[in-house]
Amino acid sequence: MANPTSKKSVLLTACLLAMSAPTAMALPAFPDAHASDPVVLGLMQGFPPAPDKVVNFSNYLQFPQLRWAFSHAREILPTANVARGEGPVAPLLRAERKDIDSLTFLPLGSDQPMTWEQSLAANYTDGIVILHRGKLVYERYFGALDAQGQHMAMSVTKSFVGTLGAMLVDEGVLDPQASVSHYVPELKDSGFGNATVRQILDMTTGIRYSENYADPKAEIWEYARSGHILPRPQGYDGATSLYAFLQKVQPEGQHGQAFAYKTVNSDVLAWIVQRATGQSVAELLQTRIWNKLGAEQSAYLILDEVGTGFAGGGFNAGLRDMARFGETMRLNGRFNGQQIIPEAVVADIRKGASQADFAKAGYQTLPNWSYRDMWWVSHNAHGVFAARGIHGQTIYVDPRAEMVIARFASFPVAANAVIDPTSLPAYAAVAKLLMDTP
Repeated sequence: MANPTSKKSVLLTACLLAMSAPTAMALPAFPDAHASDPVVLGLMQGFPPAPDKVVNFSNYLQFPQLRWAFSHAREILPTANVARGEGPVAPLLRAERKDIDSLTFLPLGSDQPMTWEQSLAANYTDGIVILHRGKLVYERYFGALDAQGQHMAMSVTKSFVGTLGAMLVDEGVLDPQASVSHYVPELKDSGFGNATVRQILDMTTGIRYSENYADPKAEIWEYARSGHILPRPQGYDGATSLYAFLQKVQPEGQHGQAFAYKTVNSDVLAWIVQRATGQSVAELLQTRIWNKLGAEQSAYLILDEVGTGFAGGGFNAGLRDMARFGETMRLNGRFNGQQIIPEAVVADIRKGASQADFAKAGYQTLPNWSYRDMWWVSHNAHGVFAARGIHGQTIYVDPRAEMVIARFASFPVAANAVIDPTSLPAYAAVAKLLMDTP
C-alpha cells in the first residue's frame, strides 16, 4: 500500500476494523446516500463490469466501493461458513407500521428536527429491521443489500464472541480470573500474558496498541495487514497472521485500570475460547447460537491466510437473523422455544461493568455507559444495551420498550461518534412511539 500517512490511505484504514472513536469529528464532504448508492453508480454490474466499476481487494475499503463490498465480502475475502442448520425457520410475525417514517426527533446537538426516514439516508443505511414484542414492525433495504443478502457486521462480531466467552465462563469451562497465558501459552511473553480472561472480556487490558490512523507507526497498520484485511506493501516484513501479530503486542500501563476499546482483545478472546473448546469460532457460533436461532440464512466469518477467523469484525449475516439474535437477548436468552443463551449470561451483560472505568475512554456520545462481555451497556432507564460496529452496524436492544433494532449501514467514516448524534435519538423516538401506541 502507498504511504500510510496519505489522506486516501487514512480513510482506507479508518474503514478497516470494528472500532468506535470516542469523540465526534469534523466530516469531509462525501456524496450523499443516493449519489453513492452502488446500484446508482453501477458498481460490479455487467459481464464483466467496466474497469472503473470493479470492486476488489485493492479498493474494497475505499468509499464509495465499500457500499457494495459490505454486502459482498465473501466475493472478496476468504470465509468460513456458519450454517443455519436443518431446523425450521423461526417465524417473525409481521405487524408493519406506517407511522415510523414520519416520526420526528432532534439529533444530538441540533435544533433542527429530522424524520426517521431522513435519518436512514443521513446514516447511509443499507438495511434496518425493527421488532416490537417479537413482531416485525418495520423493514427496509437500500443499495446492494436485500432481504436475502448478507452484510458485514464489523464489531457486532465482538458481541457474538463475547457472548460465547461469557457462556463458557458460566459453564465453568473458562475461569474469568485465570490468566490469558493459562489458556494460550504462546501469549505468555506478550502484553496479554498476565491479563485475566475478565479483563479481556471487558477490554481493560494495558497494552501498547494504537489505532491512531494518522500515525504511520501505529500498531493498527501491521494488525490489519497481518490478517490480510489490508493489502501489504512491497517489502512488508511484519506478521502474516492475526495470531502472529498478537504475540508481538507489548504491555503498557496496568491491566484492570480503565476501559480501552482495542480490537485485538477480541481476537485474544477467540484464541482462548478455541483452545478451551477445541472448536473454531465459526464452529462455536454455528453450534451454540446460529443452529438454534431458527435463522433464515447461513452466516459466514472472514478468515486470515492461515484460516483464523477474524473475531474483531469478520461476521456477516442476514439482517432479520441479526434481529432474531437481538430478540434472543431481549428475552433473556430464550428464543425459538429454547434457552439459547443462559439467563445468567444475559443478566451479566445487562448489568454492565464499571462506568468510571468506561468514562476514562472519553466517549462523549455515550455518557454513563459501560462495556461488559463485549457489549455496550447504557445504564439508562430503559436498560438499553447494544452490539455496535463501525460504519453504522448495530443490534440495539431496549427491554423496557420491548424493542429490537438491527441495522446495517455503510457510512463513509468508520467511527460511530459521527453517527450516534442521529441514530441514538432516533432509536429513542421509535421506542417512545411503540410504547405510547402499541
